[in-house]
Amino acid sequence: MRTKADAVKIVEALKAAYPVDICSLDYDNAWQLMVAVRLSAQCTDERVNKVTPVLFEKYPTLAALAAADVADIEAIVKSCGFYHSKARDIHAAANVVLQQYGGHLPGTMEALLKLPGVGRKSANLILGDIFNVPGVVIADTHCIRIANRIGFVAGKDPAKVEMALRKVLPPAESNNFCHRCVLHGRAVCTARKAYCERCVLEGLCRKIGV
Repeated sequence: MRTKADAVKIVEALKAAYPVDICSLDYDNAWQLMVAVRLSAQCTDERVNKVTPVLFEKYPTLAALAAADVADIEAIVKSCGFYHSKARDIHAAANVVLQQYGGHLPGTMEALLKLPGVGRKSANLILGDIFNVPGVVIADTHCIRIANRIGFVAGKDPAKVEMALRKVLPPAESNNFCHRCVLHGRAVCTARKAYCERCVLEGLCRKIGV
C-alpha cells in the first residue's frame, strides 16, 4: 500500500501536469450535474455533453423536467444507452428533489443515495463539485485503473478503491485528484496502453498491471 507521503507526491505531479481540474461533464447547476452523471453511466462524457444541451434547452428548469413525459426524455437521451432506465431515473429524481427538498439537491451522502439513479460515484461527484465536501473520492473507471497501476489498491471494486484512496489522499485534494485521473487516463494512462515514457508519474508509479 502506498503511503500518505507517496500520495502527496503523486497529487502534486498531477497538479503540475493538469492545472485545470474541472469535471469533464458540462453543467450549469446542481440538478444538471445530477442528470449528466446519470447519463454518463456506461457512456462517454463526450456523448453526454452532446445530449445534455438539447435536454436542458427543452427542459430549462427542474420543474419542467419533472413535468416532462418520460417518453420525451427517452427520445432525447437515447444515444447515451440504457435510455429507458436513465430517463425513468432522471424524471423520478427530479420529482423527489422538488417534492422533498424544495428543488435543491441534498448535501449529504445518505440523502443523495436515496435519489433514483444516484449511486456512490454520482453522490461523491455532487458532494465534491457542488458542496465542496473534502475527502470525497469519485471511483470512476479512470480513477480505478490508475489507482491500481500506481499501487494504491489492488482490485476493481469501486467501494474498495474509494475507501483505499480516502486513507491516503489529502482530503482537500481528493476530489480534484479524481478529476485529474480522468484527464490523465484519457491522455496517457489509457485502458488500452499506458504510455509510461511520457508519464509525469514516472518514478512514482509502480507500473502494476501495465
